[in-house]
Formats: sequence, structure tokens, C-alpha cells
Amino acid sequence: MATTTPAGVRAHAKHGGGSSDSHAPMTHRQIMEALSGLLLGMFAAILSSTIVSNALPEIISDLGGGQSAYTWVVTASLLAMTATTPLWGKLADLLSKKALVQIALVVYIAGSVVAGLAQNPGMLITARVVQGVGAGGLSALAQIIMAAMISPRERGRYSGYLGATFAVATVGGPLIGGVITDTSWLGWRWCLYVGVPFALIALVVLQKTLHLPETRRKVKVDWAGAFFITAAVCLLLIWVTFADDKYDWMSWQTGVMVGGSVLLTLLFVFTETRASEPIIPLRLFRNRTITLASLASLLVGVAMFAGTVFFSQYFQLARDKSPTMSGVMTIPMIGGLFVSSTVSGQIITRTGKWKAWLLAGGVLLTAGLGLLGTMRYDTAYWHIALFMALMGLGVGMMMQNLVLCTQNQVAPSDLGAASSTVTFFRSLGGAVGVSVLGSVMTTRIGHYAKETIGQLSPQEQAGAAKASGSGQLPDMDALPTGIRTWLESAYGHGIADIFLYVAPVALLAFLVTLFIKEVPLRTTGALAQAAEAGAEASVPVAAEAAAPVAAPVAAEAAAPADGTPHTAGDDTPTAEEQSVPAGSGIPLRGFVRGAENAPVPRAAVTLISLSGRQLGRGVTQADGSYALDAPGTGSYVLIASADGYQPQASTIVVHDEPLAYDVLLSGTSGLTGVVRAAETARPVKDAMVVVTDVRGDLLATATTGEDGEFSFAELVPGSVTVAVNAAGFRPRALPVEIGGTGVTRVEADLDAGAQVQGVVRAPHGPLADARVTLVDAAGNVVGNATTGSDGAYAFTDLDSGEYTVIATGYPPVATSLTVTGGGTDGHDIELAHPGE
Repeated sequence: MATTTPAGVRAHAKHGGGSSDSHAPMTHRQIMEALSGLLLGMFAAILSSTIVSNALPEIISDLGGGQSAYTWVVTASLLAMTATTPLWGKLADLLSKKALVQIALVVYIAGSVVAGLAQNPGMLITARVVQGVGAGGLSALAQIIMAAMISPRERGRYSGYLGATFAVATVGGPLIGGVITDTSWLGWRWCLYVGVPFALIALVVLQKTLHLPETRRKVKVDWAGAFFITAAVCLLLIWVTFADDKYDWMSWQTGVMVGGSVLLTLLFVFTETRASEPIIPLRLFRNRTITLASLASLLVGVAMFAGTVFFSQYFQLARDKSPTMSGVMTIPMIGGLFVSSTVSGQIITRTGKWKAWLLAGGVLLTAGLGLLGTMRYDTAYWHIALFMALMGLGVGMMMQNLVLCTQNQVAPSDLGAASSTVTFFRSLGGAVGVSVLGSVMTTRIGHYAKETIGQLSPQEQAGAAKASGSGQLPDMDALPTGIRTWLESAYGHGIADIFLYVAPVALLAFLVTLFIKEVPLRTTGALAQAAEAGAEASVPVAAEAAAPVAAPVAAEAAAPADGTPHTAGDDTPTAEEQSVPAGSGIPLRGFVRGAENAPVPRAAVTLISLSGRQLGRGVTQADGSYALDAPGTGSYVLIASADGYQPQASTIVVHDEPLAYDVLLSGTSGLTGVVRAAETARPVKDAMVVVTDVRGDLLATATTGEDGEFSFAELVPGSVTVAVNAAGFRPRALPVEIGGTGVTRVEADLDAGAQVQGVVRAPHGPLADARVTLVDAAGNVVGNATTGSDGAYAFTDLDSGEYTVIATGYPPVATSLTVTGGGTDGHDIELAHPGE
């Protein structure tokens, strides 16, 4: 089990001791100090990546590579980043996160230096693999460390800073890279060196500003799982890279590689089920949000990386722009990403609502990609700028929020694995997407080139065949005007097809996010949650908080086990009421289980004395186990509670030996239904629905919507009464049995409620305080009323039928009336003494 040192409860606390406010949340300044080095490291990694992507056409031409090498320079980094991201995430759950992020920076620096010294495409691709390993650590650990220090509710604000860093580095990268590439005395190699100083500064800043609590866990890395997942991803990417180039899509090579990738994936799954510390805990996918967010990230990754990789080729090869201008022309996309990630983060922090941003991002991303699919080499730039802005807005809204909703669903011990899982699928989507789309783009460019080559003269056709058949990226400036225009047209149309093909992928990502359930964001960070779960508190339990839970054992808890009375006003804790440090008392162990003995993870387990003082508190692990220490022998109250379950309180007796005590929680169920009018079967809007238990205690209330529907979640199974009341209808109460699992549905038909109203008058005018009694045809008193100062009375919610209205105040007067439909309005009564 992980144990957090007290000095590390607060993420910025210095080594060597705690502080009196170690449980207090970090201030904005302290968080920014801790994040400064991390953001600087991210800036270095993204800067090097964007510089390279924009300079790639010239780099590949200089090194003598073709379209395959162009794609592999990008794919190699994505491949390494994808394959190692889960490993970095798992290591973050076991080792020092600070040390890991520094190691990632060192690896990235080494890769950058080797890449700058590359003499051929093979050497450059190898160096890019090393860079990808470092980038995988930085991308995974940035999200993990943020989640450790900052609550999900506040994380949107700081995710905006991360998005801003991404945007600035992405904008600055192409500009700096373009200037370096276009400067003869520097050359493209300095594009790979320029990120090194930033990374070195990040190392120094991280050492001084990032202070996280260290976890003490037995390190056991699942190397077998890491090998199988890496091999499976590598084999898959090798297949999609060379398919339709070295061999056909439908060939024996495809069968071998795809079959091998599937086999390696199955071996990975088998290994993870047996590993004590799996790289990707498969149990995480039992959570629907994590599963859907991972799938959506996979699809978003395809769209995101396609834009960043292929735009540079479009502007340089289809529009004959310099590397510098190519970077400038992508600013609308980066601006959209910057605005959406920052603004959405700020609003999410204020409102706590995040799903709407996911859905809006999916719509904008799909629209932007679809519109980009219509561009050609001569399309007006302002059209393309608008389309890129839509794409950037969509990516910014989806990328960070998919990670946010995942981190909000997991325990602190699984934070690294869950965060890296979403990042892994996003990188996997990007790597597969770039490989497949790069191959498809080559095919489409060749198709359009052959289709339009007839427009050239015979002499130009010979030159065109030579330019397009060399296997290398063409030098547009060296081509004659006619051939260059022909080739630009082919590149423009072929690259546009890539965006058109990716648009349905973005649409599918939007459809997946529709099914993600919006869960309110937690207000504590992972470090605070871990400290809260592991530390033993000595603060008395508030009476109003303890009373509802401990009510079942109130009678048993009336006196101490030894019979010694405890004075109500005595606040001095007795020996057995003292909070005890972990490991220094009598061990209390057990499991918290739900229906069918299924373990209940993240359940809160609290030990209190019979006088109501909290003695220990913990949170169950993934297998439902908990561990507390009782201060000594005696009787105590053990309280267990979890979302979706009814709290349980039990009296336990602790002797001199360890006690094993399991707790069984009853699950909560849902109740839905519809309210309709009995006569017309039409839904009744704004009807009040009240649920009470057998004791008459109120459990829940709701108001029906436009379609008459109502819904309740997390109700305790058992017998309840559902009462429905709506204007113009008679109230109705229904007995309902809520099942142990699932959702119970009930339908309530309301009868129309008639009314009788009028005025009681005396000779001098309306009569106040007159008593009016309504009697039905069987002689039963239906209701009584007393007139107001205006002499008015009213009876509502009546059935149709015969009634008698009796008014007193003067000599009684009885009148009969027939009630139908909506009732009777204006049934006035005249009272007078005889002779008046």
C-alpha cells in the first residue's frame, strides 16, 4: 500500500518537515511555481516537434529521402511516444514523479542532439525514436502531476495554461524553424538544437520548484506487458506505413503483420490479467467514462496529428510558400486551439460543467475537417484560415477535457495509469493516422497527377514524369511554371482528400462523447485525496454529519463497554478516543462488498468511538480491502459509505488481537416514470413527484418535464410511496417496490380535478368567517372551508358527481349541485335571518 509522508501532503512543502497547514490547498502562486518548470519542459518538447514538422520538406530533400521517409520521421516519434506512454504513467504511480519528468527531459535532450547530427534519413528516424520516448514521458507526466496537485474542479483553469503553452510553442516553432531553415549560415540542423537550452533550463527550474510527496511502494514494473504492447503497436504501424507501397493492402505480408499484431495484443491482455502492477490496469475499462474517453481520444488523435503534419506540406508544396510563411499561415488553427482550451478551462472551473464543451468541440472539429476537404491549391487563404480556426477550436475543447473527465473518475493510486491510457490512445490514433494517411496521400497525389497530366504539352509531360517519378519530394522552385502548377494542383487536391477522409473519424468521436456521462468534478486533488485516505484525523465528527449514518447503532452506542459513564460536556478525549497513528494500535482489517460480493473500491471507512469522536479513516482499495488501527480494546462504531450505496454503521468489539470485519453495502437503485392525464393520456408537465419511505420520511422530489418524465437516481431498494400532484388534477399516491439493482419504472395517471368556488353573502354584503362544508352523495364530508374577508370559498381536486354545500354563520343553508368537467365557478350562497 502507498503511504504518503505528512510533509508531502501539500505538494509544495519542502523536504524535511511538514507545516501546520499541510492539509490546506495550494495557492495559485504556489501551483504556478510548481508548474513553471513542467510547462517549460513541455514548451521545449513541443517547440522541437513543431520546428521539425515545418522544416521537414527541406530536411528530407537534403538527406535524400522521399515521402516514405517524410512520414516515418513523424511516425517514429509518435510510435515511441505511443508505446512508452503507458509505461511512464505506471512508473509515475510507483516512483518519484519529479525524477521521472527529469529523466524524460534528459532522454529528449539526447534525442535532439543526435537528430541534429543525422547524416541520412535512417539516423534521423532513429534519433526521433529517442525523442519520442522523452516526449511520451513529458506528455503523460504533465497531466499526471497537474492532477496530483490540483482538484478536477480547478484543473480546467490550469489546463488552459497547458493549452496556452502548447499554442505558443506551436506558433513559435514554425516561425523560428522557418527563419532558421531560410537562414543560410544556420541551416535546418539548428531546428533540432534550439529546444535543448529550454530543456536544460526546465531541468534546473524543476529541481527548485517541483516538490511532490514521494510514494513508498514496492517497485515491480510489468516489463512483459510493456514489451507486448510496444511490439503490437510497432508491428501495426510498420504494416500501415509500407502497405500500398512495398506490398498491397490485401497480401500475405498484411496477413502476417495484422495477425501478429492481434496475437501480441492478446498476449498483452493475458499478461495484464496476471500482473500485480499492470502497465494498463484492465479493470479501469469497467468504467464507462474511461472506456469512451479512450476511444474518443484515439479518434481525436487521428484528426489532431493529421492537421499538424500535413499542413506544412500543403503550404510549401501546393502553395509554394517558404517554411517561415508556412508556419505563419497555420496561426489560425493554433489561435483557435489556444482560445478554446483557455476559455473552456476557465469556464469549467467556474461552473463545473464539462460535457457541453466536449460535444461542441466534436461539432467544430468535424465541420473544420470537412470544410478543409474542399480546399485546392488556389483556394482563397481566408477560407482556409477560417476552416483551420474551426479545427483548432474543436481540438482545444476535446483534447484536455477527455483527460479531465478520466482523471475525475479514478483513485489517486491509478491516476498515472488512467491519464497515460487516454494519452496512449490519442498518440496511437495519431501514429496510425499519420502512417495510413501518409500512404493514402501519396496514392491520391499520384492519382490526380496522372489524371491531369494530359493538360501538359508532350515536352512538359516528359519533365513531369521525371519530377514525379524520382521518389523524392520535388523542388518546386526548380520546375518550369506549367509543371509546377500541375504538381501543385495534384498536391493540393491530394492533401485536401486527407482532411475529407478524417472528417468522419471526428464525427465518430463526437458520437462517442454523446454517451459519456457527466460526473460532477471533485474539489480535491489526488495528493489531497491520498493524504485524506491515509492520514488519521483527530477532529471530532460533527453531530449533524454523524447522526444520520450512526442512527442504526445509537442505542448500542449509548454507553462505553466498561459501563463507565462519560460526561456529555467533557471534551477531553479518553484513552480509547485518542486518534492513533497507523501501525501503533490493534489492526482492524476487512473488505467492503456490494451486491453479489463484488468489491466496492473508493468506499470511505471511518472508525469512531461510542461518544462520537473520529479515531481513524481510510479508503478501500480496488479489491474493496481496508485497513485501520483501533487505539485499544473496547467497543467502537465502524461506518462505511460509497457513492451508489446506502451507508452502513456497525458496532464492533475489539480485543487484544487483530480483528477481521467485512461490511456489506446495499446498492442504490433508480426510479423513473411518466405522469399522464387519465382522460387524454397526454403527458403532464410540471407535476410534483415526491418519494417517501415506509416511515414517511422524504427521500427525493422532482418536477416532470415537457414529456411528463421524471427520474431519481441512487434510491435505497425497498418499499416507497410515490405521490404525484399537479395543478388541475387530483393528487395520487402509488406504492412502489424498488428493486435491488437496475431502474424501476412507474406510470402515474392523474384524474382531472374539478373545483367548486363561490361567495357567501349576507344582507349587508360578503360574509367573512362563514363555515362552508361540502358533502358528497353518500353523506361523507369531503371538505371544510372558512370564508375570508371577501366571503369567498373554494374546494378543489373534486371528482365529478352530486354534492351538497352547507354554509353556516347565519341560520344554515344547504344547496345541491352537480359537478362535471372542470367544476362549478360562481356557486354563491345567500345567508340571512328569518324575516330579513
